[in-house]
Amino acid sequence: MTLHIRLATNSDERLWNEYVNAHPRATPYHRFGWLKSVEQAYQHKNIAAIALNDTQIVGVLPCIQMQRPLLRPSFCALPYCDLGYGLGDDNATVDLLTQFGKQQLLAINGQTFEFRDFIDEPMSDSQMEGQKVRMLLPLPENSETLLSGFKSKLRSQIRKSEKNGLHYKIYKNGQGLDDFYQIFAINMRKLGSPVHSKDWFKHLLNNYHGNCVLSVVYFEDTPVGAGITLSNNQGTAIPWASTVAEYNKLAPNMLLYWSLLKEACDNKMCTFDFGRSTFGEGTYRFKAQWGAEPQLLNWYDAAKQSQQDFEMLSNNERESAPKGRLRPLVESIWAKLPLSVTTSVGPRIRKHISL
Repeated sequence: MTLHIRLATNSDERLWNEYVNAHPRATPYHRFGWLKSVEQAYQHKNIAAIALNDTQIVGVLPCIQMQRPLLRPSFCALPYCDLGYGLGDDNATVDLLTQFGKQQLLAINGQTFEFRDFIDEPMSDSQMEGQKVRMLLPLPENSETLLSGFKSKLRSQIRKSEKNGLHYKIYKNGQGLDDFYQIFAINMRKLGSPVHSKDWFKHLLNNYHGNCVLSVVYFEDTPVGAGITLSNNQGTAIPWASTVAEYNKLAPNMLLYWSLLKEACDNKMCTFDFGRSTFGEGTYRFKAQWGAEPQLLNWYDAAKQSQQDFEMLSNNERESAPKGRLRPLVESIWAKLPLSVTTSVGPRIRKHISL
């Protein structure tokens, strides 16, 4: 067998997605649409690698070259999401893809090569205490079975949101983006955090085609909650979900998550990835009530073979804002800026934050 490894191009998209769709460790973020969207929205270079045996794909490594002002370039597999790592027919192929990536990094005098993986083994609570985990829920064959399996308190919270006058609408093919982005931008400003550009979401919805679902929760005609899910083969993930704080007493979050879980279940998805949380904290408990189980995240620098500290990474990537005691002040000021300012300036900062 002659194995050939090279950089992937847009012409590889169909075969790439076919390979990813069939691989048991693939996530929705491994689809070629994620790489294309990063390039189109933020102009970071796609340096994904592909391994071929003649013309047959036997491995892929999705990766983006992050170029921050005045700093050496770095590789990230993958930015703006929780997971990104090599897939292969065997471990040897993944190792060769990683070595190829390291050579590319060395050739441009790059700084780090970030992999975002997870540990697919049972861990004790003490091992996960205070650590970052992803929350994964196995889905039954239909949404009726899923609903009946919830605890009575959870079912009553879903019904409460409907009794409060909330309703939702599922959008596909790029519709509903304006309502989603209005809620998302308001929420990110409230958190004092730079927001993604609207173009980022436009490209994602376009590049994921039927593998993307957008749900918006309404109170009368007012959008009060929204979320986006991405799917691959039999797995669905929810990278973004937001609600309008003034309406939280009506429980829009419960209806929002139920609408997307129902959609995934009825579309024969087998798993639902609720995304990253700190073990034991508030968002972790919210996701755990749906039945999701934690899997320890394993982020590391492949160039140095060292583990990455989430807090340190977060601080390092916010170099555009003062550190230490000034950071809460900057976030407080950001939260008070006009929405037009945060949606204009925020994406210019956000493109350089890979978290």
